[in-house]
Amino acid sequence: MHTHSTFSDGTTTIEENVRDAAALGLAGIAVTDHDTVEPFDLAIAAGDAAGIEIVVGTEFSAELDGLSVHLLGYWVAADDPELTGELYRLRNERTERARLIVGKFVELGIGITFERVQQIAGAAPIGRPHVAQAVIEAGAARTVDEVFERYLADGRPANVRKHAVDPIRGVELLTGAGGVAVLAHPGLYGDRDGHGGIPADVVEAMAQAGLSGIEADHPDHTDGHRRTFRDLAKALGLEVTAGSDYHGTTKTNRLGSTTTDAHVVDRLRAHARQ
Repeated sequence: MHTHSTFSDGTTTIEENVRDAAALGLAGIAVTDHDTVEPFDLAIAAGDAAGIEIVVGTEFSAELDGLSVHLLGYWVAADDPELTGELYRLRNERTERARLIVGKFVELGIGITFERVQQIAGAAPIGRPHVAQAVIEAGAARTVDEVFERYLADGRPANVRKHAVDPIRGVELLTGAGGVAVLAHPGLYGDRDGHGGIPADVVEAMAQAGLSGIEADHPDHTDGHRRTFRDLAKALGLEVTAGSDYHGTTKTNRLGSTTTDAHVVDRLRAHARQ
């Protein structure tokens, strides 16, 4: 229920992801590239060819007090004007953000160029993982995770804040477009109030705004994260989901390593229909 492709910052195509999911025996796969609905038709066609279900979605970038908060929006309408307008703005501002990030690396004495980042991104919208690959090539780090931990994470020296709406508004945009919203990998947002970087009262407000679930089971979550967010989901009457957050070769997360039961997907679909 959480995959990326060359339509954002993944290294594999939609068709490859769908084909590999079918080979693994999965009943379906969610297509959740960052801030886009562009691959929906392609993904559905690939799913039909492979004989598996496609859950169309997007990973929506929100922000809370300077902290990135991501929402998985499933079954959103690709022609909803409010949502697509915000997605367009988010994606187009990624390019300028990448330029600023490259400048910060240069100031740190790490000789990367924006032109090389563009080459790495290819036809995909430029994202921080593409910058990270350039940093690795420059010999300043060994892995993408190391680049994020040392330079790009919130509060690190090469971090540049992006345009973003707050997560409650993000929930409203996704549900307003006929979809359901699930809080993505909440344990990766820091450690405030014992609930990752998101205070419990904010998650409660998101639930009141229409949040349907929490991705408690994520490859990078500790057992403590999983317990915390399962308990929070239960307290708020939300679904518990799981996703591999697959990005191809840029992360160690493997496709299908963390999956969501079909009955949970059915309940989320029912939320969308309501």
